[in-house]
Amino acid sequence: FSQFFIFASVQPTDHAPSSDKLQLVKYSMADANKLDASASGEFVRKASSFRNWISRDGSTSFPAESGRYHLYVANQCPWAHRTMVTRKLKGLEDAISMDIAHFRRDEEGWKFFPVISGCTPDTLYGFSHLKDVYLLSDKDYQGRISVPVLWDKKTKTVVNNESSEIIQMLNSEFNDFCKTEEQRAMDLYPEHLRKEIDSINEWVYRDINNGVYRAGFSSKQEPYDRAVREVFAALDRVEEILSRQRYLAGSQLTLADVRLYTTLARFDPVYVGTFKVRKKFWCGVVVMGRASE
Repeated sequence: FSQFFIFASVQPTDHAPSSDKLQLVKYSMADANKLDASASGEFVRKASSFRNWISRDGSTSFPAESGRYHLYVANQCPWAHRTMVTRKLKGLEDAISMDIAHFRRDEEGWKFFPVISGCTPDTLYGFSHLKDVYLLSDKDYQGRISVPVLWDKKTKTVVNNESSEIIQMLNSEFNDFCKTEEQRAMDLYPEHLRKEIDSINEWVYRDINNGVYRAGFSSKQEPYDRAVREVFAALDRVEEILSRQRYLAGSQLTLADVRLYTTLARFDPVYVGTFKVRKKFWCGVVVMGRASE
């Protein structure tokens, strides 16, 4: 991965609806664990269940070790994609193994279907579904079966399934195992920018990362309309920031950019069509490979 992003301007297109009236998208999903709706019809995301922390200094129950931890992800999921990007940027492919679930879920949720290109089997236990990994960790678990999952092979436990926390751990707690000195020195959440990064993450999550789901999974027109307006207002805010500086928090790539990118990469091909989050198209392009300036 290069350490920069190129974002094209937001522009109306001929493909966008000609009317200002936004239409509610009807969306059904077999995996009921993923969705929750309030009485008003607004999508409400459930909190992640596992929130343990891996520590470089051994101050927690999960010390950082090479080869001990494993990521379960799915290419479809923007939350899992955050962890894949951060693992790559930090050069942790040899230190943290990874399995990729099939991008389509069945009645039992995320499944392993390695005959499909880009997917893997469950290389640890040979399970057919991710739910079996959760149940191995806690046989009485009845919560959401979600990706990403940061798994401890030693204790056979889900350490954490909250993407925003996993990427912070990948950024700081595994520096002893990065492939190169450059990757070890890379800090995507530097102390002097944390206040700014946290502030950006708050509204980007609310209005963009989760905003597209608030629109797509709304069950009534009013919360859908409101969510779509908020998504595009936030995209305009992103456009204004990136028109005057290279990254969201200034001159340096941070976790704020990673968190935004995985939503933008799916915006036109997924959220515009499937979720009907469409007033105008946003063209987000990440350039892979070393930047030449």
